[in-house]
Amino acid sequence: MPCLFGCLAVAFPRVALFLVWLFGGDYLLRAFGSWLWPLLGFLFLPLTTVTFAFAVNSLSRGGVLPPIGWLLTALALLADLGLLGGGHRQWRRYRD
Repeated sequence: MPCLFGCLAVAFPRVALFLVWLFGGDYLLRAFGSWLWPLLGFLFLPLTTVTFAFAVNSLSRGGVLPPIGWLLTALALLADLGLLGGGHRQWRRYRD
């Protein structure tokens, strides 16, 4: 079941983030400390938000995020930025 949710999170990060918020209890609150950062992450960088929450809740020990957690978060950030850039490129091509 966790592998299925991981595939869902990569394919549809906003759906996964919504499901984590709905059924996850305080999963996002433990990672971010307030509701503002997950909301902004849902709007702008959903894959990065899901990955950071996973890294903090599953990989960190004693509140310290290991390098693999930061690496996964950085890769998710690059994927989010790549998707944003690809969408803008398609919009420019369609406009012209």
